[in-house]
Amino acid sequence: MPFVFSILGGLSLLYFGAEGLVRGSAALALRLRISALVVGLTVVAFGTSAPELVVSLKAAIIRSGDIALGNVIGSNICNIGLILGLSAIIRPLHIQIQTIRVEVPILIGASLMLLIFLSNLRIGRLEGICLAVGIVAFTMFNVWHARKSSEESKDNIVAEILPSPKGRAWKDVVFVLGGLGMLILGANLFVNGSVRAAERMGVGEAFIGLTLVALGTSLPELATSVVAAWKKQNDIAVGNVIGSNIFNILCILGFSSTVYPIQGIGIKPLDLYLMLGLTVLILPLMKSDFTLKRWEGGVLLAVYVCYIVLLVR
Repeated sequence: MPFVFSILGGLSLLYFGAEGLVRGSAALALRLRISALVVGLTVVAFGTSAPELVVSLKAAIIRSGDIALGNVIGSNICNIGLILGLSAIIRPLHIQIQTIRVEVPILIGASLMLLIFLSNLRIGRLEGICLAVGIVAFTMFNVWHARKSSEESKDNIVAEILPSPKGRAWKDVVFVLGGLGMLILGANLFVNGSVRAAERMGVGEAFIGLTLVALGTSLPELATSVVAAWKKQNDIAVGNVIGSNIFNILCILGFSSTVYPIQGIGIKPLDLYLMLGLTVLILPLMKSDFTLKRWEGGVLLAVYVCYIVLLVR
């Protein structure tokens, strides 16, 4: 099964490519004396979304819109149902008030916007531009808000996480260029392998996008949130999921459809409504004692499992 090696090889290149891109670009930005906090909210945030972006962009260009859309919709369902649910089961997650008042409502708004845009199962360039403007505004708001609220202490925390610039700057440039090259090659292998898998298995590309591609590109978020929950880093576990879902809709679909309009004829109403439903559901769950409890995580995980079963049948 050559497509299996193509998919696994593509995933490996996407992972290491994103690592190189984030490491090199963050180090270059810090060399330019840009605040570590700003770097974390911009360079690193975009860099960690690079695998999903190049996969959806590649899929859109070769007119596999179902994979491009399935990647984002399936990833958002996976992030909330599987990743957030599993993280809460591992350890109940305390929720910050800003997450409830700002980030989750923004995610609900972005999900509603996507639902409206996909009423004709197509995202055109103008709609893509609207989404892309949204991610720029969201990023600028995050930077402004972070600077406003205790920037110095947060900057020190982020600085501990980011890679410190070492050696000569040209090495950072090599990491950036090498990372970009691996991302492009990895996206080609992964998308082509996914298309062949759909053909070989006799299923639609939307199914592959919603399951295999979505889970594959969500593996970094899964590892990050589960480890963060285990180490009692609630902000990272929750923020990783909410932020990733916002980026998926506004950044990935926004830029991908701006470059090339996306058709998603294989995407079903169930997929869209479940994505929106899970997004809306977590708001009251998080508001309850400002904690996502184990049983609530179990509910999210059960919904995700039932959804996968429905897709497979």
